[in-house]
Amino acid sequence: MNHNRLLTIAKFSIWEAIRDKFLLFILAGVLGFFLISLFIGELAITEGAVTQAAILASALRLFAVFTMGLFVITSMIREFNDKGFELILSHPVPRSSYYLGKFIGFSCVAMLIAFMCLCCLSFYIPVSLVLFWSLSLFCELLIIISLSLLCVFSFNSITISFSVVMAFYLLSRSIEVIQLISDSPILAVSSISHKFMNGVLDVIAYLIPDLYRFTQTDWLIYQSDFNPAEFLTQTLIYVILLSSVSMFDLYRKEL
Repeated sequence: MNHNRLLTIAKFSIWEAIRDKFLLFILAGVLGFFLISLFIGELAITEGAVTQAAILASALRLFAVFTMGLFVITSMIREFNDKGFELILSHPVPRSSYYLGKFIGFSCVAMLIAFMCLCCLSFYIPVSLVLFWSLSLFCELLIIISLSLLCVFSFNSITISFSVVMAFYLLSRSIEVIQLISDSPILAVSSISHKFMNGVLDVIAYLIPDLYRFTQTDWLIYQSDFNPAEFLTQTLIYVILLSSVSMFDLYRKEL
């Protein structure tokens, strides 16, 4: 019985993405970026296809992450405001089933987004390479979904939740660069404050996922080596961790 309710909640989340024309918006955005890449390719003097693929892949990744995070947050906040959350839990539905149903539904939407990006990039790059890039993008979106749900249950605010998610994402993507700058010989000093900041950066880098290793454009352009097990393992760890904290917050919520 709980299994059926879980699937019903998941289907409702998918139907919401269709009803609100979110998937249509994603399709329009992907096509828009594709047309822009065609225009940029005409301006490139050499290696037009490579330039098009690089710009398109970077734009699609950022577009997918930002829109997915915003959709999850706004969908959940609207359900809270419309008392849909209380209505569902007024029935004999475990809160864990509610969370898993939402997560599965949003994950299906993320899978469709990754598939749209795959189809778009396949015009420039062999499908075998785009397939792994799209798989990494899907894993990245799973982490964003888990974090978005956690922020919604913790803050119950669109502005704060989306700001935290984007700050987390941008920090995870740029933490390696920040550490390299901090360890630069030009900035090397022996002051206590500098050592303290380096220590703080090391702790942050240890706690957050290495999203700079996910969905790299180099995989498509230079066909550089990549290790699927690395981002799959990190995805599993952080999705389980964030989901556990989210369910803890969900169970302590009072109706």
